[in-house]
Amino acid sequence: MTKLHWIALKSIWSKEIYRFTRIWIQTLMPPVITITLYFIIFGNLIGPRIGKMHGFNYVQFITPGLIMMSVMINSYLNVASSFFSAKFQRNIEELLIAPLTTHIIIIGFVGGGTIRGICVGTLVTLVSLFFVPFHIHSWIIIITTLLCTAILFSLGGLLNAVFAKTFDDISLIPTFILTPLIYLGGVFYTLTLLPSFWQKISKLNPIIYIISGFRFGFLGMHDVSLFFSFMILLTFIMIFYLIIWYLMEIGTNLKI
Repeated sequence: MTKLHWIALKSIWSKEIYRFTRIWIQTLMPPVITITLYFIIFGNLIGPRIGKMHGFNYVQFITPGLIMMSVMINSYLNVASSFFSAKFQRNIEELLIAPLTTHIIIIGFVGGGTIRGICVGTLVTLVSLFFVPFHIHSWIIIITTLLCTAILFSLGGLLNAVFAKTFDDISLIPTFILTPLIYLGGVFYTLTLLPSFWQKISKLNPIIYIISGFRFGFLGMHDVSLFFSFMILLTFIMIFYLIIWYLMEIGTNLKI
């Protein structure tokens, strides 16, 4: 990477970070408030009635899933809205005519989404300390899964933004695909509660592997293989990156 490319990359990162920190009340506070409500309702009110799962209190069990849910959604939305806004306002043309490689543009936007996802995940983790004892099984697994997940969903948001032609297209994927997959991805339950047939169906949902891996980092238990969890993450990261790179190289939907 040349000095010019490094300066350009830092500039995109700075712009993306400033974008979501400038309006932190709209970008950082809502997920914290939402997750706090989940802790109050599901953790304190409903949790004691449900009992324990795999030897852990229900609020302990759902905490990793709630943290990861906030990371996924915010990483995705940050890049999707930012890149589409650049297309809509025709700011993207400044990047396209600049002496930059497509890789720099992708890494720049994905970096911003990743940082927002990690910031939100950290804030939600701090909030969880008021409701559940801090329990860490493996810092390495937690940090690796958190980083890979934020990168993956930032890439997903960028892919959505590349195809989007209107602001409505930005909300379609999170509403009809992302949210159902997350809620059916083992955030609030373990796969062992499901009949055998539905356990097999659930394993087609990639979110299951992500949340299971992250939960292992906190509690040391998982529903699916830890190896498959990381393989799913790395495979989707590679596929999404290559698709985005190809679409941007040929100029697909980069202008509205």
